[in-house]
Amino acid sequence: MAIHAVFGTDEGRVAEEAHALFEKLKPADGDEFANDIIEGVADDSEHAFRLSASTVEAIQTVGFFGGAKVVWLKGATYLGDDRTGGAERAKTGVENLLECLKAGVSPEVEVLISAPVIDKRRGFYKWLQKNAEVKIYDKIDVSKEGWEEEVAVLVQRRAKEMKLSFEDDALDLFVQLAGEDTRQIGNELTKMSLYLGDDATVSIDEVRVMIPPSRKGVIWEISRAIERGEAARAVELIDAQLDKGENAIGLMRAAIIPTVRNLFYARLALDAGAAPGYGFGKSLEKLPPEKRAVFPKKKDGGINAWGLSQAVGKVGKRNLSQMRKALEFCLKADKSLVTTSLDHRLVLHRLVVELTSL
Repeated sequence: MAIHAVFGTDEGRVAEEAHALFEKLKPADGDEFANDIIEGVADDSEHAFRLSASTVEAIQTVGFFGGAKVVWLKGATYLGDDRTGGAERAKTGVENLLECLKAGVSPEVEVLISAPVIDKRRGFYKWLQKNAEVKIYDKIDVSKEGWEEEVAVLVQRRAKEMKLSFEDDALDLFVQLAGEDTRQIGNELTKMSLYLGDDATVSIDEVRVMIPPSRKGVIWEISRAIERGEAARAVELIDAQLDKGENAIGLMRAAIIPTVRNLFYARLALDAGAAPGYGFGKSLEKLPPEKRAVFPKKKDGGINAWGLSQAVGKVGKRNLSQMRKALEFCLKADKSLVTTSLDHRLVLHRLVVELTSL
């Protein structure tokens, strides 16, 4: 196929995949200067129009030395519906490019278009879908249940390529700190690889030292402190966040309630017969329907086993009665934060002590 497109909100992945595709497409025995790369970062709508015009010209121009070539509109920033991409001048340029592609591309020319965002409602995208090889690489949606598992799989695959492995808690913290952006993940893994060398196993202390702290990372640390019964550590982290202006209700609902809820479900799963360790998710799915129904679900209807699998190893000897009491403590504290004038710091301190003393 003569036309290729790589789009997606994961800009790092898009850049990597588009570059790899360019290297694959360009003629092995061709002249390096015969290929045309048009940098697609547009300053304004007029600039966007000119970039499209340059792409059309490159497609219609025979290579300097003749023979095959690749035309790459690289990282086009004006194919979306923002101020620049939505301007008439920019849209006219894209329509001209579309007409050029519809008219047919020489068999000696491969066209590659990459962009971080594209308006999927427009004719340009719809035509590419039907007539080009289109690849989409969007960021993992961190608002969805189970996003951590998707990111962890990505991290482990990239780490394996660099001859790195992670301790369990280290991987969990890395996911929280590095987030879902593959460029950031790649940068952090490269830094660790250079520091630790080949065939290294990354510990949680090394993750803490080497990756800058983020709000997600602190939330993760508060959760782990509560799981381990480390009241002083949890209080220290909570106070540090409150001193930075963090909202107490936000901390409550991001760090404490999800942790206690996962511990409750973990105990429920173990009592229902789910097997801890490797294969925990599959053992959950094998439970009778009436027992599976109570567990949190992902959008596809499957059980969100990631959070529960982490909690299974932390719930320890806490029984179901204790976990119900922990949920009651959370409910009472949350209500106090929302409906009373009690000091928020004191409410969270007291809750941490109650939870870690169970």
